[in-house]
Amino acid sequence: MAVDKAALHSVLQGRTPDADPEETREWLEALTAAVEHGGAERAQFLLGRLLELAPRLGLTTEAALTTPYRNTIPLEAQPPYPGDRSLEARLGAIIRWNALAMVVRANRAHPELGGHIASYASAADLFEVGFNHFFRADDGSGNGDLVFLQPHSAPGVYARAFLEGRLSEAHLDRYRRETGGDGLSSYPHPWLMPNFWQFPTGSMGLGPLQAIYQARFLRYLEHRGIRPAGDRHVWGIFGDGEMDEPESLAALGVAARERLDNVTFVINCNLQRLDGPVRGNGQIIQELEALFRGAGWNVVKVLWGSDWDALFARDREGRLLEHLHATTDGQFQTLAATDGRFNREHFFARDSHLHQLVAHMSDEEIDALHRGGHDPVKIHAAYHHALHHRGQPTVVLAKTKKGFGMGHWGQGRMTSHQQKKLDEEALLAFRDRFDVPLDDDDVRALRYHRPDENSAEMRYLHERRRVLRGYVPVRRSASRALAVPPLERYARFALAADGKEMSTTMAWARILSQLLRERELGPRIVPIVADEARTFGIANLFRQIGIYSPLGQLYEPEDAGSLLAYRESRDGQLLEEGITEAGALASWIAAGTAYSVSDEPMLPMYVYYSMFGFQRVGDLMWAAAEQRSRGFLIGATSGRTTLSGEGLQHQDGSSHVYMATLPNCRSYDPAYAYEVAVILDAGLHAMLEAGEDVFYYITVMNESHPQPSLPAHVRREDILAGLYRRDPEPATGDGPRVRLLGSGALLPEAEAAAALLREDWGVAAEVWSATSYSELERDARAARQARLVPGATSRGSHLARCLPGCDPVVAVSDYVRAWPGLIAPYLEAPFHVLGTDGFGRSDTRANLRRYFGVDRAHIVVTALDALAEQGQLPRKRLEEALRQYQSPH
Repeated sequence: MAVDKAALHSVLQGRTPDADPEETREWLEALTAAVEHGGAERAQFLLGRLLELAPRLGLTTEAALTTPYRNTIPLEAQPPYPGDRSLEARLGAIIRWNALAMVVRANRAHPELGGHIASYASAADLFEVGFNHFFRADDGSGNGDLVFLQPHSAPGVYARAFLEGRLSEAHLDRYRRETGGDGLSSYPHPWLMPNFWQFPTGSMGLGPLQAIYQARFLRYLEHRGIRPAGDRHVWGIFGDGEMDEPESLAALGVAARERLDNVTFVINCNLQRLDGPVRGNGQIIQELEALFRGAGWNVVKVLWGSDWDALFARDREGRLLEHLHATTDGQFQTLAATDGRFNREHFFARDSHLHQLVAHMSDEEIDALHRGGHDPVKIHAAYHHALHHRGQPTVVLAKTKKGFGMGHWGQGRMTSHQQKKLDEEALLAFRDRFDVPLDDDDVRALRYHRPDENSAEMRYLHERRRVLRGYVPVRRSASRALAVPPLERYARFALAADGKEMSTTMAWARILSQLLRERELGPRIVPIVADEARTFGIANLFRQIGIYSPLGQLYEPEDAGSLLAYRESRDGQLLEEGITEAGALASWIAAGTAYSVSDEPMLPMYVYYSMFGFQRVGDLMWAAAEQRSRGFLIGATSGRTTLSGEGLQHQDGSSHVYMATLPNCRSYDPAYAYEVAVILDAGLHAMLEAGEDVFYYITVMNESHPQPSLPAHVRREDILAGLYRRDPEPATGDGPRVRLLGSGALLPEAEAAAALLREDWGVAAEVWSATSYSELERDARAARQARLVPGATSRGSHLARCLPGCDPVVAVSDYVRAWPGLIAPYLEAPFHVLGTDGFGRSDTRANLRRYFGVDRAHIVVTALDALAEQGQLPRKRLEEALRQYQSPH
């Protein structure tokens, strides 16, 4: 292996005073000789032994986390480039043009549409090397690579798919125009383009997090014997600015700790975010290198193109490298936005040695010096290295220019990200820069270009994808169905509880334990917990199914002799993620999309504190919805008054309101064990047998009380519709009538209030269990919208059938008033809502319910007040109640 003499010279010229320069030289030359004669591995071994010895001698060492500001892979270590670079360059130029034309055409027609050109212009070669040589498609067996694509580069992916024949010119002309059908979404979106995009990456930061957990779930499937790993790889092309999102870096330690060498990040370091430099006063590439190396990743830097190799070879004193180290990203941006003459005068003229290095080059040749992310040879070497590196995840830090090739209109400009239109001069210059085979009239008309199918370019395009097993991206929409066992077999105890005391959390945990024993379905369930499995009553799963760990268990746990011992196993089924709701939800998404990603139907059940779940990872829940994830989210210890002693930080009164905004989430707040069982059973059938792209959010409580059996008069369909009457018969009589709606933790309070109203106040009170206000609202809204369709047959809503007429309705829940308030626009009757608005508190359940005004006394006086307003009850009766209940308001 050749030794970098310039690097040796640079070290010898270090700024730290040297008491014995000759000894220093001998040590450095010894290391150099070790590399020359024994190779890099031998030298690395020797360095490792020295670092092991140093602490024993009382020495502290600080290993550098950054390497010199040049390419990681030396010229002599580059593998031969396997492709036809000339054909690839011509194809790349056409794709660049079509991507640009699509965005500019859209904005000429409708300036409000927006769109992005500069990001793909910077990343095009990173994409094309991947598409031509690395990104393997799913050949139908569920074995394709998983590719997370930088969202602002979507136009380039569409332009490539147009050449491949997967999108038409009409599709391109519907970029960002989707309401009429056949439109192209702004960013990757599996819900809007279900057969094309695999992963939504528009919410930046979530892609890197999910890529790691998808790679980990592939290993989980392998270690559990469900699917062999094969040669699948997870690729993620992200932006350097995106790395500022905390989620982008949140799981780096997971990937390193579990040795996920099946994941590679490619970070497009164009040094710019939307408004300016990512690190104007620093160097984002060096910063990211230190972060990834410190986390245990293999780092490959691709900074300079092949045309820099000769300059580095001639720079025997290391002065070029020294000046590159000293140049901030803000300065690099200015150099990118200008020309060769400016670069000569403002960079190479800093130093006579640098000036001499480029003395033989014209301004045009200096201007043409490529950054590494625009050189397919350098990119290929980095991807090849990443794919064959073992024991660590790899990140490729590729230096590019934002708006590359867009001339002084876009390249390196602060305004590059917002560039959506180019004038005629700029379009012609772009055509000339990339030698796109279009005449001037074609350019002015922004015509797309697709070569003849028999051309060398098109034959090459299709052949490369044939070698890689097909086209990317493509999404699988369905997988095989799984049979669901009869409800009575695994949840009889809940359907016929006969007053047995338990919490709904306990009921859910027992149902889960029973389902895990089912021969076909059981192995497909993926229980997930961020932490506190013992809190949620599923610690028995530690021994029953084991906790997944790729290392197995290398220690004897403290509780080894207990029935609930903590057991880690390579084939463990439970994902116990530690204190990371984001990581747990990313695992849930990976399992919930396995039917599409791996053709393996899985059923994730993630149980978490309902408060900490939604408030920290709401964006990930939306991403789950966009990806058409399937599974159960179990919001445990739900409600604002059931988790009494924990107080404000733990008490959830809002999650159902948020979940109601997710179009494909079915959200339920059951009160009794039989309701939990019925809802779970419906979800199993919907997701595993019918293949519906929905997921279920079910809140469960830690409060135990006697559980009734499923009443004979109650239809399971009504529980699922969101509302059913608890009483066997409707309230009758000529006296005042009121309907009480209770849900979750407070249905027993509503039932107690109904008894008081009947016995003490002579009011005929019906009790209804409202299992889901969001399901009621959706159905009522659909029924109302149906009336507005000409010729459509009018249908009534479930809500209207349950609660007709004008007798007052009082709803009470352990959530904010906005949750029951969803149904207010669809009721004829006066509607009064009691809820737990405001911050939480710590106290007993009884005191909390009185404080928030949701206990039985408040329900009673609210019902009497509603009747008094209608004239069905004398107001003095209300005043009597206020005195009796000591003015609860």
